[in-house]
Amino acid sequence: MIPGLVRTWASGWAISRHRPTPAAKPWGLYIEVGRPDQVGRHVLPEAHELTVREAAASVAVPHTWLKVPGEPAEVAPWLPDGWVVDAEETGHLMAADLRVTRPTAPEGHTVSVETRDGVTYVQLHESAGELAAQGQMAVLGEATVIDRVITAQAHRRRGLGAFVMRTLADRAVADGATLGVLGATDEGRALYETLDWKAYAPLAACIYRPENL
Repeated sequence: MIPGLVRTWASGWAISRHRPTPAAKPWGLYIEVGRPDQVGRHVLPEAHELTVREAAASVAVPHTWLKVPGEPAEVAPWLPDGWVVDAEETGHLMAADLRVTRPTAPEGHTVSVETRDGVTYVQLHESAGELAAQGQMAVLGEATVIDRVITAQAHRRRGLGAFVMRTLADRAVADGATLGVLGATDEGRALYETLDWKAYAPLAACIYRPENL
């Protein structure tokens, strides 16, 4: 199940971030990201020493990432010189069976839902117009990948993130999806678990930083 979730997550992430379709590699997928801090990312469906070593050995450009569904402490010894496991970027692969909940926007807030170029965006504004929370998703057939769910610092602890998640889920079901997939931070995982999402694997974030040698 985990390899399928990883592939879905990688494909949806690329759509959500308006990046090229992931390219097939012997060890998994490669996504061109094109940022100074992340040139691209290899995404491995499974955590095997041989495939991790092969993927890492193929990299010559600094700030290339490697995402592996495994414990960081397990993956780290498999990495060649120049690679590090970044604890801050390591996350969790999560999934949930989607259901309709018809959430109501919190008092004093307005919600907008818009789809552009295959990505659905949910934004929640307070009465003064300030953006309080947001999130987005890409639907791929019977699955949706939820991405960039953010609550502004001054608006946290009010259930706004949960509202955004439920709104995205309702829209995904309306679009034909039954499964939700996402990559979560530690803080995000705590929220999503209250909404019946389940963590299936860590997502170790490995980064090629030869300047650290």
